[in-house]
Amino acid sequence: MSLSHFDEAGQAHMVDVSDKEVTDRIAVAEGCVKMRPETLDYVLKGSAKKGDVLGISRIAGIIAAKKTADLIPLCHPLPITKVTLELTPDTDLPGVRIVATVKTSGQTGVEMEALTAVSVAALTVYDMLKAVEKSMTIEGIRVVLKDGGKSGRYEA
Repeated sequence: MSLSHFDEAGQAHMVDVSDKEVTDRIAVAEGCVKMRPETLDYVLKGSAKKGDVLGISRIAGIIAAKKTADLIPLCHPLPITKVTLELTPDTDLPGVRIVATVKTSGQTGVEMEALTAVSVAALTVYDMLKAVEKSMTIEGIRVVLKDGGKSGRYEA
């Protein structure tokens, strides 16, 4: 198997998708921000100094999905048709679980957009809570579902 982002000479390039069929595509990614229970209390009580941690992080993730081609050099700009982010406080973690779902009808998938959405949402959670805890960790960012296109369906 070869890496599609390199040509025969080994030079990086944007993959030509012009011959690919336009299909409905979806990708779901997940990750989490682990923190101390006391830090999670700021999220649950809505008392974080910078405001609504989950709401602002959700919006940041949506914006990030739409800007993926600006951030990842060889990604195609895509007409995203839907982005949803679920940020769920979890006392068992403790922390915040993040799930992003991205949809499009196009010639290439939206896995990178879903991963970028989760990553930026997690970074925003960290940013908003870092005054309380600098030892938070961002973990487990991965694609859990991808469907559409020639390679078909993938589920983690």
